[in-house]
Formats: sequence, structure tokens, C-alpha cells
Amino acid sequence: MNKMLVAAALAAALTGCSSTPKLSDAERLALYQAHAGAEVRSFRMWSRLDGWTPLGERALVVWTRPQEAWLLDLMGPCQDLDYATAIALTSNTSQVYARFDSVMPLGSMVGHVGRIPCRIESIRPLDTKALKQAREQLREAQATPRPQETPDGASKAP
Repeated sequence: MNKMLVAAALAAALTGCSSTPKLSDAERLALYQAHAGAEVRSFRMWSRLDGWTPLGERALVVWTRPQEAWLLDLMGPCQDLDYATAIALTSNTSQVYARFDSVMPLGSMVGHVGRIPCRIESIRPLDTKALKQAREQLREAQATPRPQETPDGASKAP
């Protein structure tokens, strides 16, 4: 899907509902998918994660460095991902592999009994610079002033 088309569609959706500044999980997932490259087999896991972003029950983004991020699609729903305050990734010799490694949600709100790891189905690198630009464009679209209504009900530009 064309990255500009997705960004334009998201901007149009947001301008129509300026009272809702936060993107839904589906909208955020679409934004990240639009800026993801081709699937890769694995990525190098440095000493610790730089950050992570849940995108619903079946996807998340992990930041391994400030300018390096990966979109992880999961094999099934990861029930506790929305409640996690942290995550752990399994790895083999500092490499995280699709179809082999898993995400483990952590935190006080996460169930501990019978916790099932969330298997990683696919890994895609993110174009973090393009993603940052798209986010800035969305913020600008949200900040566009709406026409003001006059007492007679007509709209006028601010």
C-alpha cells in the first residue's frame, strides 16, 4: 500500500473528528505498516529494548535503538499486551527470530498463572525517519483550525 495514501487517509479521518486526537489501535497499526519494509528473518537484540508500543492484541513495535525499530506481528492474540508495563523478548545469541521467539508481557496487571508466550509470526524493519515525518504531518492536520460558526449558523474562516 502506498505510504502517502495511508498518511492522507489517516489525516482525512483525523480532521473529521478533531475532538479525538488519539489514533485507534487499527489506525496506528496502519501507520506503522505503511512505513515497514519487507519481512526479515531476525533482528539483533542489543543489551535492552529502547522502548515498545503495543498495536492491539496481534502486533507491536519494539525499539532497539533510538533510530531502529521493528514491527512484530504475532501468531495469535496476545491477551495481556494492553495491560503490560514492560515486555521481555526471547532470543538466541542476541538474535530475535520470527516463528521461533516470543514476546512476554510483564507487569502487575498481567496474569501470571498459565501465561502463554506470544509467538512472533513476522518481523519487519521500520523506516523511523519516514514514520516521524508522517506523525508530524498528522499532528499538523489535527492542529488545523476548524471554521467558526456565526450566530446565524453560517461558517466563517478563522
